This record gives sequence, C-alpha cells and structure tokens, in this order.
Amino acid sequence: MSVNLQLVDLTKKYRDVKALKSVSLELQGNKIIVLLGVNGAGKTTLMRIMAGLEDSDSGQILFNNQNTEPKALRRVSTLVFQKTAMFTMNVYGNLAFGLKIRKVPREEIPKRVEEALQAVRLPEFEKRRAKRLSGGEQQRIALARAFLLDSHVLLLDEPTANLDPNSAIIIEKAIISKKSSQRVIVMATHNLNQARRMADEIVHIHNGEIVEIAKPADFFENPKSEITRKFINGELDF
Repeated sequence: MSVNLQLVDLTKKYRDVKALKSVSLELQGNKIIVLLGVNGAGKTTLMRIMAGLEDSDSGQILFNNQNTEPKALRRVSTLVFQKTAMFTMNVYGNLAFGLKIRKVPREEIPKRVEEALQAVRLPEFEKRRAKRLSGGEQQRIALARAFLLDSHVLLLDEPTANLDPNSAIIIEKAIISKKSSQRVIVMATHNLNQARRMADEIVHIHNGEIVEIAKPADFFENPKSEITRKFINGELDF
C-alpha cells in the first residue's frame, strides 16, 4: 500500500498576513507533486508545515490516515531548503552526520554514503571540504543527505534555483529516481518547464489558496482556473 499524506483545512497567519487559507490536499506515494505559484503564494509555508517545522493555526495533517503532530512529522519528513547549509567538515562528515544521529550501525554508514553520492553523480567526493564545493555541488550534497535519511515525505524547496543546466538536470534525474510507493515527493519550483518535465501532478497555489490541481498536460493545455491561465501566460498581476 502506498503511503499518503492528507492536509485538511490548514490555515496559517503571520500577523495580518494570511499565508494559508483552508488548504486541503491529498498526496500519494509514487508521485512527484509540484507546487507552483508566484513569490509569497504560500508554497514554502505549506512545506514547512508538512515537514513539522511549523504548526498550522488550524486544520489537520494525517499520515497514513492517522492524525499527526509536528513532532511526529519531523520523524517521517525531510525538507531540503533552497539555500544549502553545509557543516564545516568534509563531504563524508556532512552525509554521515544524520545517520549517526539516527543510530545507524557504524559499519553500514560508508556504503550508504557511497550509494548516496553515486545517486547525485559525485562519486569519490567524500574527502572534499563541503564548504569549498560549487553551488551546484553543494545542492547535490544536500540532496544526497536527504536521500540518506530515507524519509517517507521528501520536500524540496526550489532544489535547482540558480544552478547551471547540467547540475539542474542531474538533480532532476536523482529526484525522479527516488519515486517510490513508500515515499511522497513534493517539490516547489518557479520553473514551468521543470514542472512539465517532472510532475505527476501540479498544485497551483495563489494568495494562500489552492486554485488548481491537475496533471501536467491538463494544467498547461486546458487550465480550469483563470488565475492559472494568467500564471502560465505570465499575465498574473500580483
């Protein structure tokens, strides 16, 4: 059976700004769900709540049909941020850190690190200083770090923003390779071509509300929402 994550009537407010307005969404394993929307639409807020890093003001999140609190969400979710943060150690140390915290047997760690580096096409990078890598390489290491945790919910906030095309394609292929019935993958992006390439389903968020959910072909060729049509055509006044 596939894992599933259900969001029910989530709301979130920051002072006078309503970041999320009654957002409901059902997410299934073995799919890549792409969140689209202009800056400030609510994409990052939604993913932070799904990762258990913030609580909603109201609403529920159910993981495999069980009501789930932020602390429990943090055990099943991993969020890769747009701006990568590397520890001041080599690549191996960056990748092994999370495994040690989760008490993975010491003898298993080298093999798992090697497999994660292969997945992002950075073999033999273990001894390199992580902070001296290029932006694209650091983002690939951040993705490998997330892969190692093997979370049921993988959340990716603009994972290829500001990267060269080669690094972006490598990251896209690595993400696609992690599709599994036991993993929900949610990715936020501004890149419409990337959404078309990668998404099994697209969720368009605008002003904290979901305005359209569709498969890529329907989303781009036959949008039901006028807001979505304007967004695709670059006509949205926000």
